[in-house]
Amino acid sequence: MRILPIITAVAVSFLSVACSTPAPPPGVTVVTPFDVQRYLGTWYEIARFDHPFESGLEKVTIAWQPRDDGGLDVVNKGYNPDRGMWQKTDGVAYFTGEPSRAALKISFFGPFYGSYNVIALDKEYRYALVCGPDRDYLWLLARAPTIAPEVRQQMLDIATRQGFDISKLVWVNQRYN
Repeated sequence: MRILPIITAVAVSFLSVACSTPAPPPGVTVVTPFDVQRYLGTWYEIARFDHPFESGLEKVTIAWQPRDDGGLDVVNKGYNPDRGMWQKTDGVAYFTGEPSRAALKISFFGPFYGSYNVIALDKEYRYALVCGPDRDYLWLLARAPTIAPEVRQQMLDIATRQGFDISKLVWVNQRYN
């Protein structure tokens, strides 16, 4: 099982689709003020719009750590049940402006960057909505593998108000059994 071709395919797919510009979609507001120190650590992917670079993956997480150059190291990891193996992609992210505004550019492949925008975040930094450069990319993240139904609904309401078609969400299996 060769992991490099899988990682390369994931990165190329991401770049070809999501990397048009590292900015939020028109009319979408990003979280301000934003505290990157509180955002660091591991997030579980609760739901996402499906794309080739994550299709079929379960138990997906994204982990953030600070870099010496002011950027952030990013590790995406998910389990591919069809292949019976974990897939991991390493990346780097930088703020597109002031770090107090949750708009970043993220790269999993060389000098090419995509848009990573935190558009909703609870006060305790336990739940987040993230979008890409347009309304075809949306993720619901949490600090734990599950979220309460009322939190889920609050986040879905925010996504709807920002113009996202939540009927396209794929709910990620986070069970480890």
